[in-house]
Parts: sequence; C-alpha cells; structure tokens
Amino acid sequence: MSIKKVILALMAIISSISLNACGSGNSSQKSEESKTSKTLIVYYSWSGNTKKVAEQIQALTGGDLFEIQPVNPYPTDYKQCIEQAKEEINAGFLPELKSLVENFSDYDTIFIGSPNWWGTIAPPVLAFLAQHDFSGKTVFPFITHGSGGKQRCFDDFAKALKDAKVLEGFAVHGTPSGADESEIEKWLKNQKK
Repeated sequence: MSIKKVILALMAIISSISLNACGSGNSSQKSEESKTSKTLIVYYSWSGNTKKVAEQIQALTGGDLFEIQPVNPYPTDYKQCIEQAKEEINAGFLPELKSLVENFSDYDTIFIGSPNWWGTIAPPVLAFLAQHDFSGKTVFPFITHGSGGKQRCFDDFAKALKDAKVLEGFAVHGTPSGADESEIEKWLKNQKK
C-alpha cells in the first residue's frame, strides 16, 4: 500500500471517529465527509531545509502547501538571524505574518513544520498557530535541526495546540536535500498504530 493511500485511510478513520464521537450524521454523510477530508502542509523555513521536508511530505500525501512568511524577513546572515530569534523567543514576540490560510476550516489534517530555534519552535510558526483555530484538527508536527534534535519543540507544539489532536512529531537533521523519504514514510505509517 502506498503512503498516500495510508494517509487517506488514516484521514478517513479520524473523520469517522470524530463523527461517531459526536453522534451525528448517517452513514452516507460519514462516507461523503471522509472523501472530502483535506490535508494542509504548513511550514516556515529560513534556510530552505524545512521547506524541502514540507515538499517531500506534500509529494507523499498530495496535500496543499503553505509557506509561513513574516512581514519582516529574518536577516540572511546566520549569526544575526539566530541572535534575533533568541531575543524574540525570550520576549515571547510573535512576528506579523504576510498572509494566513483563508480556507483553514476546510482542512482536517495539518502538517506543521518549523526549524528548531533555541530548542523550540520558530516565532513565525508560533504566530501562525496563535492566529488559526485548530479545534478538532489532527496535527502532524515536524522539525528540522542542526544538531539539537527535538529538544522541547514537540512539547511546545502540544501546548500551543491544546484543542487539536497532536500526533507524534518527526525530527530530522536539516539538509538542503531534505529527509530520507523512507523515514518520512515510516513516521506516517506509525501514526495509524
């Protein structure tokens, strides 16, 4: 079974569970709603590493891709960027974003990617999370990192997404070539267990 079929089956199961838990709708409504389940892959990427992983997930799931972009881009110089990020994280600053997902309520399954900055989620991603309603959505968080691993990134995703079903996160060492596709597939398959 292809990974895309696994994801579609997982989304159908999640939709069915959600509908059954609410006790609403007949079986034909449930079937129809499962077919219309939509997937969104959202990411912020300073260097392009997180973008590459988001594109790999998009290729495997067929979901829609959305890039989080702050109104004021981060410096292109690495040292300046990490210093600015450190100040923003310490201050709890959420940068203004260029745009939001207008039809966000149409999506049931959302992948959210961020670089690991100072052990947590990048401020533009936190700003995105704060500006959208994740109630009842299923979220697959993923991060790229230099050598820090996941640190507290996935805990911080869970805190920011209290009204969503947050599944196990995926952490990968960031490179321009992205992640090993088999590792992404393994992560996605493990979610249905």
